[in-house]
Amino acid sequence: MKKIILLLLSVGLSINGYSQNEDEKQLKKIYDQALTNGKAYDWLNYLSNQIGGRLSGSVQAQLAVDYTKLQLDSLGLDRVWLQPVKVPKWVRGTPEFAYFETSPGLSTNVPICALGGSVATPLGGLKAGVIEVQGIEDLEKLGRANVEGKIVFYNRPMDPTIISTFEAYTGCVDQRYSGAEEAAKYGAVGVIVRSMNLRLDDYPHTGSMGYGDTPVSKRIPAAAISTKGAELLSTTLKLNAGTQFYFKQNCKQFDDVESFNVIGEIKGSEFPNEIMVVGGHLDSWDLGDGSHDDGAGCVQSMDVLRLLKTTGYKPKRTIRAVLFMNEENGLRGGNKYAEVASNKNEKHVFALESDAGGFTPRGFSFNCSDENLKQVQSWKNLFEPYYIHLFEKGYSGADIRPLKNDEMVLAGLRPDSQRYFVHHHAENDTFEHVNRRELELGAASMASLVYLFDKYGIVK
Repeated sequence: MKKIILLLLSVGLSINGYSQNEDEKQLKKIYDQALTNGKAYDWLNYLSNQIGGRLSGSVQAQLAVDYTKLQLDSLGLDRVWLQPVKVPKWVRGTPEFAYFETSPGLSTNVPICALGGSVATPLGGLKAGVIEVQGIEDLEKLGRANVEGKIVFYNRPMDPTIISTFEAYTGCVDQRYSGAEEAAKYGAVGVIVRSMNLRLDDYPHTGSMGYGDTPVSKRIPAAAISTKGAELLSTTLKLNAGTQFYFKQNCKQFDDVESFNVIGEIKGSEFPNEIMVVGGHLDSWDLGDGSHDDGAGCVQSMDVLRLLKTTGYKPKRTIRAVLFMNEENGLRGGNKYAEVASNKNEKHVFALESDAGGFTPRGFSFNCSDENLKQVQSWKNLFEPYYIHLFEKGYSGADIRPLKNDEMVLAGLRPDSQRYFVHHHAENDTFEHVNRRELELGAASMASLVYLFDKYGIVK
């Protein structure tokens, strides 16, 4: 018996049913290739510094489509194509301007930016008294008499005691998305929202917002104020409740325009009809260049295909890199991809999204069965040399969520999140804040997970 065990170990077989030695060697090949010959950083450099912010429907978004397709074409994949999708076109216009006035002629400028999808202020701007609230629920307590004719200032911060910054973000983002819709019901004339940022600084953070069923004529302008600006305004209101706020923005919503998801594919050698997706969203907001959100996820996904090819691995299943358009203000790309997949009766078994920045990878979260999570956790020792330790159930990604069915596995790359919301949707989401090695480690971690799921399949 002892000889049999030694023989099994010598050929790399484990009691978990996978070839430990073979998998260790393949993961090392992937990580070595990513860290010595990675392409993600160079691709991101071009996306960020030569193209810039890629708001859906913009010229820059189309340039990004053209560039990433060209790069995927150069990798010698089995197929590369563009998938048409109609997307919204919202334009910010000239830079926003704001100040608050404590008495006639005594004013203080504060940094703001229009929220994505907002209407403009009147041509001369909007000036009114301010009512500060900690959330949408405060409006009902105050009633129409205290809100009508005023600008509602939503000032609930992200909770700094929550270690998961994405959880902290979820705890206050409702005031950004629905704040204007709800405030308009009480007669408010405008909305100012504290930026979703754990740091005190002068960068306002944009993001999507909606009006629900509010008629166009009843919609009120909405803007984000920087965290330092929010603190200053709040303190001033406590000292002088009669403070007036002025802001001017010139944004406009146009008709939908055509754009594209960019897709590259390696055909499976044994199960070509079983499809695995790895992706990120190609669009970004327009204030910075979208390096972390989500240029990083796109170039990492592209590099997953390259890493598998350059390490000599031949996938059993079809593996696609999908660069989704319009995650930020509509999710049209993710929905279109799922719609086309359904119409073609395609069988998707796995999808992985990177949309949490290009920071040091810590692991993955999974939307899957207990059996599939157990399988992933059996691979944990393969990732330990690379300091990847997080394998838990949780959120995967917005773009891949429409693909979900009862059998497939959805996964999300989970980098260290402590710096992410310093840059999220702000002017300082720029290439200089991306570390090359961290970005490459993320690409290698993604490629490793894709390799393992392709080799061993999902548990049914």
